[in-house]
Amino acid sequence: MSKSEQKLADVTGKFTQVVRDGRKLSDTNWTNGRIVLSNKRLVIVGNDGKHTIPLAKVQSIRGRYDVNQTIAKVSNYISVNYGANVFLVSMAEVEEFELKMQQAILDGEIVLIKHPAVKGGVVQDASWEKARVKIGHGVANFAVESGHLVQIEVDDVGTVESDERTIRSAERPVIEAEHTDDGTSVRTYLSGSPQNCAVLKSVLDRGAEKNASQIDLSSKEQEVLMAIYSGVSPFEVPEFLDIDTDEVEEMYERMIELDVLEEVRVRREVALKPRGRNIASEAMNNK
Repeated sequence: MSKSEQKLADVTGKFTQVVRDGRKLSDTNWTNGRIVLSNKRLVIVGNDGKHTIPLAKVQSIRGRYDVNQTIAKVSNYISVNYGANVFLVSMAEVEEFELKMQQAILDGEIVLIKHPAVKGGVVQDASWEKARVKIGHGVANFAVESGHLVQIEVDDVGTVESDERTIRSAERPVIEAEHTDDGTSVRTYLSGSPQNCAVLKSVLDRGAEKNASQIDLSSKEQEVLMAIYSGVSPFEVPEFLDIDTDEVEEMYERMIELDVLEEVRVRREVALKPRGRNIASEAMNNK
């Protein structure tokens, strides 16, 4: 290990390779071994030898990748995608290990940020600025060169989309993340190297996957969400939509249970959660 390389974690756990050279391996099984993470590489050592994954080649760090029942029986693992290969690694403190990998790849990296690019559904006149990345527990921090800090809480992320755009006269990968800022739905755009964008997306995707909007709501419930999403006060929704107050209260109760709304205070103020923002946005786009 060189002087510039620092060991970040050295644990025992399980691992397996589920994609090799682009080909999915369905008959794979878990192998016990030693898993070592430094600021430059991930090293997996088992009875069949050693696998070294340079962090510079890691494209994503994601959650489940169940290829068979044997793999599915283990709940705490992450999938590491590099090139045309995917390894699964599992250990006792898997979330802490995942965070250390994210930090090793992203912390200190310089990206471009446009915040907020969209606020309350309205495109803003924001410009691209340089920002330094720092990943924390459940949050992505961006220290912007103009002096302010942009924080994106992972659990608050509603959607994450990838695109290619011309930025500063060059075609670059872009991530568009929907989240909230002071209670208002905003979209923050991020751009950087292909690896930085890919790993940032895998960080933010955890929240988007958790808050996916696949819930069966009635047309009236969708109208209620669209009204709140558009800025109508929860207290004014019955009059705004010409729906009985008691009926709206019942809908609030149901959608709080479904994790679509959160109760701000009793009788009855509510705010959209990421899943609710997704449903409202999709319903408005389908109008």
